[in-house]
Amino acid sequence: MTATDVLEAVVAIPEVRQPPRDQGRLLRYGRRLLAWAISLAVLLGTWQLFLILFHIDHFVGKTPLDVWRFLTASSTAAAPQSLPTRGHLWPASLTTLKDAFVGLAAGTIAALACSIIFNLRRSVEQTVMPIAMVLRSVPLVAMTPLITLVFGRGLMGVTVIAGIVTFFPTLVNVTLALRATPQASIDLFRAYGAGPLKTMRKVQLPNALPAIFASLRIAAPLALIGALLAEWLATGHGLGYLMLQSSSLSNYNMLWSTAALVTAYSMLLYASISSVEKKVLRRYSDNPI
Repeated sequence: MTATDVLEAVVAIPEVRQPPRDQGRLLRYGRRLLAWAISLAVLLGTWQLFLILFHIDHFVGKTPLDVWRFLTASSTAAAPQSLPTRGHLWPASLTTLKDAFVGLAAGTIAALACSIIFNLRRSVEQTVMPIAMVLRSVPLVAMTPLITLVFGRGLMGVTVIAGIVTFFPTLVNVTLALRATPQASIDLFRAYGAGPLKTMRKVQLPNALPAIFASLRIAAPLALIGALLAEWLATGHGLGYLMLQSSSLSNYNMLWSTAALVTAYSMLLYASISSVEKKVLRRYSDNPI
Protein backbone atom coordinates (compact mmCIF):
# COMPACT_ATOMS: atom_id res chain seq x y z
CA MET A 1 0.00 0.00 0.00
CA THR A 2 1.41 3.31 -1.07
CA ALA A 3 1.29 6.57 0.86
CA THR A 4 -1.36 7.84 -1.57
CA ASP A 5 -3.64 4.90 -0.71
CA VAL A 6 -3.24 5.54 3.01
CA LEU A 7 -4.04 9.22 2.52
CA GLU A 8 -7.18 8.39 0.53
CA ALA A 9 -8.31 5.93 3.24
CA VAL A 10 -7.87 8.55 5.93
CA VAL A 11 -9.73 11.15 3.91
CA ALA A 12 -12.59 8.70 3.33
CA ILE A 13 -13.31 8.41 7.07
CA PRO A 14 -16.58 10.28 7.68
CA GLU A 15 -16.40 13.22 10.05
CA VAL A 16 -18.21 12.76 13.34
CA ARG A 17 -20.28 15.83 13.94
CA GLN A 18 -20.92 16.95 17.46
CA PRO A 19 -24.43 18.15 18.32
CA PRO A 20 -24.79 21.93 18.49
CA ARG A 21 -24.09 23.49 21.86
CA ASP A 22 -27.64 24.77 22.27
CA GLN A 23 -29.06 21.38 21.38
CA GLY A 24 -26.80 19.67 23.92
CA ARG A 25 -27.89 22.13 26.58
CA LEU A 26 -31.54 21.47 25.80
CA LEU A 27 -30.91 17.74 26.06
CA ARG A 28 -29.33 18.17 29.49
CA TYR A 29 -32.23 20.31 30.68
CA GLY A 30 -34.67 17.77 29.30
CA ARG A 31 -32.98 14.94 31.19
CA ARG A 32 -33.04 16.96 34.40
CA LEU A 33 -36.72 17.77 33.99
CA LEU A 34 -37.47 14.13 33.28
CA ALA A 35 -35.56 13.04 36.39
CA TRP A 36 -37.45 15.57 38.54
CA ALA A 37 -40.77 14.47 37.03
CA ILE A 38 -40.01 10.84 37.83
CA SER A 39 -39.00 11.75 41.39
CA LEU A 40 -42.20 13.75 41.86
CA ALA A 41 -44.32 10.89 40.49
CA VAL A 42 -42.64 8.42 42.85
CA LEU A 43 -43.17 10.76 45.80
CA LEU A 44 -46.85 11.33 45.04
CA GLY A 45 -47.40 7.64 44.38
CA THR A 46 -45.77 6.72 47.69
CA TRP A 47 -47.95 9.29 49.46
CA GLN A 48 -51.14 7.84 47.96
CA LEU A 49 -50.02 4.26 48.60
CA PHE A 50 -49.25 5.06 52.24
CA LEU A 51 -52.81 6.29 52.81
CA ILE A 52 -54.25 3.19 51.17
CA LEU A 53 -52.05 0.59 52.87
CA PHE A 54 -52.55 1.98 56.37
CA HIS A 55 -56.26 2.65 55.85
CA ILE A 56 -55.99 6.29 56.92
CA ASP A 57 -59.42 7.86 57.29
CA HIS A 58 -60.06 10.53 54.67
CA PHE A 59 -60.94 13.06 57.37
CA VAL A 60 -57.37 12.84 58.67
CA GLY A 61 -55.33 11.69 55.69
CA LYS A 62 -55.41 13.97 52.67
CA THR A 63 -54.39 12.84 49.21
CA PRO A 64 -52.18 14.85 46.83
CA LEU A 65 -55.34 15.82 44.93
CA ASP A 66 -56.92 17.15 48.13
CA VAL A 67 -53.85 19.26 48.82
CA TRP A 68 -53.81 20.55 45.24
CA ARG A 69 -57.45 21.56 45.48
CA PHE A 70 -56.83 23.32 48.79
CA LEU A 71 -53.83 25.24 47.46
CA THR A 72 -55.53 26.25 44.21
CA ALA A 73 -59.05 26.88 45.51
CA SER A 74 -60.46 30.13 44.20
CA SER A 75 -61.98 31.13 47.55
CA THR A 76 -61.62 30.26 51.22
CA ALA A 77 -64.53 32.33 52.44
CA ALA A 78 -66.42 29.26 53.59
CA ALA A 79 -63.77 28.38 56.16
CA PRO A 80 -64.57 29.20 59.80
CA GLN A 81 -62.89 32.31 61.08
CA SER A 82 -61.09 30.34 63.79
CA LEU A 83 -59.22 28.24 61.20
CA PRO A 84 -56.11 29.44 59.37
CA THR A 85 -56.76 29.81 55.66
CA ARG A 86 -54.71 29.46 52.51
CA GLY A 87 -53.83 33.13 52.74
CA HIS A 88 -51.68 32.40 55.81
CA LEU A 89 -49.36 30.09 53.88
CA TRP A 90 -47.39 32.71 51.94
CA PRO A 91 -46.33 34.98 54.86
CA ALA A 92 -45.64 31.90 56.98
CA SER A 93 -43.49 30.46 54.18
CA LEU A 94 -41.48 33.67 53.93
CA THR A 95 -40.85 33.60 57.68
CA THR A 96 -39.74 29.96 57.68
CA LEU A 97 -37.50 30.34 54.62
CA LYS A 98 -35.86 33.40 56.14
CA ASP A 99 -35.27 31.56 59.42
CA ALA A 100 -33.87 28.53 57.61
CA PHE A 101 -31.60 30.60 55.34
CA VAL A 102 -30.14 32.61 58.21
CA GLY A 103 -29.61 29.46 60.27
CA LEU A 104 -28.02 27.65 57.32
CA ALA A 105 -25.65 30.56 56.65
CA ALA A 106 -24.69 30.93 60.31
CA GLY A 107 -24.17 27.20 60.84
CA THR A 108 -22.12 26.81 57.66
CA ILE A 109 -19.87 29.79 58.36
CA ALA A 110 -19.26 28.61 61.93
CA ALA A 111 -18.51 25.07 60.72
CA LEU A 112 -16.08 26.32 58.06
CA ALA A 113 -14.26 28.50 60.60
CA CYS A 114 -13.97 25.63 63.08
CA SER A 115 -12.80 23.22 60.35
CA ILE A 116 -10.04 25.62 59.30
CA ILE A 117 -8.94 26.12 62.91
CA PHE A 118 -9.00 22.35 63.52
CA ASN A 119 -6.72 21.77 60.52
CA LEU A 120 -4.34 24.55 61.47
CA ARG A 121 -4.23 23.65 65.16
CA ARG A 122 -4.77 19.98 65.89
CA SER A 123 -4.60 20.62 69.63
CA VAL A 124 -7.73 22.77 69.36
CA GLU A 125 -9.58 19.94 67.66
CA GLN A 126 -8.55 17.44 70.32
CA THR A 127 -9.97 19.78 72.95
CA VAL A 128 -13.14 21.02 71.25
CA MET A 129 -14.33 18.10 69.12
CA PRO A 130 -15.25 15.78 72.05
CA ILE A 131 -17.27 18.60 73.61
CA ALA A 132 -19.02 19.23 70.30
CA MET A 133 -19.90 15.56 69.91
CA VAL A 134 -21.33 15.44 73.44
CA LEU A 135 -23.48 18.48 72.70
CA ARG A 136 -24.57 16.88 69.43
CA SER A 137 -25.89 13.85 71.32
CA VAL A 138 -28.30 16.02 73.33
CA PRO A 139 -31.72 16.12 71.62
CA LEU A 140 -32.42 19.53 70.15
CA VAL A 141 -35.96 19.44 71.54
CA ALA A 142 -34.49 19.35 75.03
CA MET A 143 -32.10 22.22 74.28
CA THR A 144 -34.69 24.50 72.66
CA PRO A 145 -36.19 25.89 75.92
CA LEU A 146 -32.69 26.72 77.19
CA ILE A 147 -31.71 28.32 73.89
CA THR A 148 -34.82 30.48 73.83
CA LEU A 149 -34.20 31.45 77.45
CA VAL A 150 -30.68 32.65 76.62
CA PHE A 151 -31.14 34.08 73.12
CA GLY A 152 -34.83 34.99 73.20
CA ARG A 153 -37.72 34.05 70.94
CA GLY A 154 -36.72 36.27 68.04
CA LEU A 155 -34.47 35.76 65.03
CA MET A 156 -31.36 35.17 67.15
CA GLY A 157 -32.90 32.21 68.94
CA VAL A 158 -34.17 30.69 65.68
CA THR A 159 -30.76 31.21 64.08
CA VAL A 160 -29.03 29.35 66.90
CA ILE A 161 -31.46 26.43 66.72
CA ALA A 162 -31.30 26.10 62.92
CA GLY A 163 -27.56 26.70 62.95
CA ILE A 164 -26.92 23.89 65.43
CA VAL A 165 -28.72 21.43 63.15
CA THR A 166 -26.55 22.40 60.16
CA PHE A 167 -23.30 22.93 62.04
CA PHE A 168 -22.28 19.37 62.90
CA PRO A 169 -22.62 17.58 59.52
CA THR A 170 -20.78 20.44 57.82
CA LEU A 171 -18.06 20.44 60.46
CA VAL A 172 -17.33 16.72 60.10
CA ASN A 173 -17.45 16.63 56.28
CA VAL A 174 -15.34 19.74 55.71
CA THR A 175 -12.76 18.78 58.36
CA LEU A 176 -12.21 15.43 56.67
CA ALA A 177 -12.12 17.04 53.20
CA LEU A 178 -9.46 19.56 54.24
CA ARG A 179 -7.30 16.73 55.54
CA ALA A 180 -7.79 14.77 52.31
CA THR A 181 -5.88 17.38 50.29
CA PRO A 182 -3.00 15.67 48.42
CA GLN A 183 0.15 16.07 50.47
CA ALA A 184 2.17 16.72 47.31
CA SER A 185 0.19 19.90 46.64
CA ILE A 186 0.72 21.12 50.19
CA ASP A 187 4.44 20.34 50.06
CA LEU A 188 4.78 22.21 46.74
CA PHE A 189 3.27 25.39 48.20
CA ARG A 190 5.41 25.12 51.30
CA ALA A 191 8.51 24.65 49.15
CA TYR A 192 7.77 28.00 47.53
CA GLY A 193 7.44 29.68 50.92
CA ALA A 194 3.65 29.75 51.32
CA GLY A 195 2.44 29.89 54.91
CA PRO A 196 -0.31 27.74 56.44
CA LEU A 197 -3.05 30.32 55.80
CA LYS A 198 -2.12 30.81 52.15
CA THR A 199 -1.87 27.05 51.65
CA MET A 200 -5.29 26.69 53.22
CA ARG A 201 -6.77 29.37 50.95
CA LYS A 202 -5.09 28.31 47.71
CA VAL A 203 -5.00 24.52 48.03
CA GLN A 204 -7.06 23.00 50.80
CA LEU A 205 -10.26 25.06 50.53
CA PRO A 206 -10.56 24.63 46.73
CA ASN A 207 -9.94 20.91 47.19
CA ALA A 208 -12.75 20.81 49.80
CA LEU A 209 -15.34 22.57 47.60
CA PRO A 210 -17.17 19.33 46.64
CA ALA A 211 -17.47 18.40 50.32
CA ILE A 212 -18.65 21.91 51.21
CA PHE A 213 -21.43 21.79 48.63
CA ALA A 214 -22.35 18.23 49.60
CA SER A 215 -22.66 19.41 53.20
CA LEU A 216 -24.85 22.31 52.06
CA ARG A 217 -27.17 19.93 50.21
CA ILE A 218 -27.52 17.86 53.37
CA ALA A 219 -27.80 20.84 55.69
CA ALA A 220 -30.41 22.84 53.76
CA PRO A 221 -33.34 20.49 54.57
CA LEU A 222 -32.02 20.19 58.11
CA ALA A 223 -32.08 23.98 58.44
CA LEU A 224 -35.74 23.92 57.46
CA ILE A 225 -36.40 21.30 60.14
CA GLY A 226 -34.57 23.41 62.70
CA ALA A 227 -36.55 26.50 61.73
CA LEU A 228 -39.82 24.56 61.99
CA LEU A 229 -38.84 23.24 65.39
CA ALA A 230 -37.99 26.73 66.64
CA GLU A 231 -41.27 28.10 65.31
CA TRP A 232 -43.18 25.19 66.82
CA LEU A 233 -41.68 25.46 70.31
CA ALA A 234 -40.54 29.06 70.63
CA THR A 235 -41.53 31.84 68.25
CA GLY A 236 -45.18 31.16 67.40
CA HIS A 237 -44.64 32.23 63.78
CA GLY A 238 -44.01 30.60 60.43
CA LEU A 239 -44.99 27.25 59.00
CA GLY A 240 -44.00 25.40 62.16
CA TYR A 241 -46.53 27.24 64.27
CA LEU A 242 -49.09 27.00 61.45
CA MET A 243 -48.72 23.21 61.50
CA LEU A 244 -49.15 23.13 65.27
CA GLN A 245 -52.21 25.37 65.07
CA SER A 246 -53.75 23.35 62.24
CA SER A 247 -53.23 20.09 64.12
CA SER A 248 -54.84 21.39 67.31
CA LEU A 249 -57.84 22.72 65.32
CA SER A 250 -58.18 19.54 63.21
CA ASN A 251 -57.58 21.59 60.06
CA TYR A 252 -56.00 18.68 58.23
CA ASN A 253 -56.16 20.24 54.78
CA MET A 254 -53.90 23.01 56.03
CA LEU A 255 -51.67 20.55 57.90
CA TRP A 256 -51.03 18.34 54.89
CA SER A 257 -50.62 21.35 52.60
CA THR A 258 -48.02 22.83 54.92
CA ALA A 259 -46.13 19.55 55.01
CA ALA A 260 -46.24 19.38 51.20
CA LEU A 261 -44.90 22.94 50.94
CA VAL A 262 -42.04 22.17 53.32
CA THR A 263 -41.13 19.15 51.18
CA ALA A 264 -41.25 21.28 48.02
CA TYR A 265 -39.06 23.96 49.61
CA SER A 266 -36.51 21.31 50.64
CA MET A 267 -36.36 19.98 47.08
CA LEU A 268 -35.97 23.48 45.65
CA LEU A 269 -33.17 24.30 48.08
CA TYR A 270 -31.40 21.06 47.19
CA ALA A 271 -31.74 21.74 43.47
CA SER A 272 -30.58 25.34 43.82
CA ILE A 273 -27.45 24.35 45.74
CA SER A 274 -26.71 21.64 43.16
CA SER A 275 -27.00 24.18 40.35
CA VAL A 276 -24.64 26.61 42.08
CA GLU A 277 -22.23 23.75 42.81
CA LYS A 278 -21.97 22.79 39.15
CA LYS A 279 -21.23 26.37 38.11
CA VAL A 280 -18.62 26.91 40.81
CA LEU A 281 -16.82 23.60 40.23
CA ARG A 282 -16.89 24.15 36.47
CA ARG A 283 -15.32 27.56 36.93
CA TYR A 284 -12.53 26.18 39.08
CA SER A 285 -11.92 23.30 36.71
CA ASP A 286 -11.69 25.66 33.73
CA ASN A 287 -9.39 28.02 35.63
CA PRO A 288 -7.21 25.93 37.90
CA ILE A 289 -5.90 27.69 40.97
